[in-house]
This record gives sequence, structure tokens and C-alpha cells, in this order.
Amino acid sequence: MMPELGKYAVEVLSSYAISIVILCGLCWLSLWRARRVRSELDIVEQRMRDRG
Repeated sequence: MMPELGKYAVEVLSSYAISIVILCGLCWLSLWRARRVRSELDIVEQRMRDRG
């Protein structure tokens, strides 16, 4: 079910596509950074346990 976009179909659909790509990129970046920070936090916690 596709709405009739008329002569602006290319612009509208490309805007949707670009938005989806940007949102997926932001989600990926957020998950990647969270894993990296969690890994670094685990290292710091391990050092604290070894010390004390």
C-alpha cells in the first residue's frame, strides 16, 4: 500500500531512506560504545578487586 506522492516521490522516499540509515547508524554506534565502555569498566573493577 503505497501513498501517491506525485512528482516529489523521489525526494520523499530518499528522505525516508536517509533517515532510516541515520537512525540505524546511531543505534549501532550507541550499542558499540556501550559494549566498549562496559568492557573498560570490567577491567577497572577487576583491578579494584585485585588491589583490595
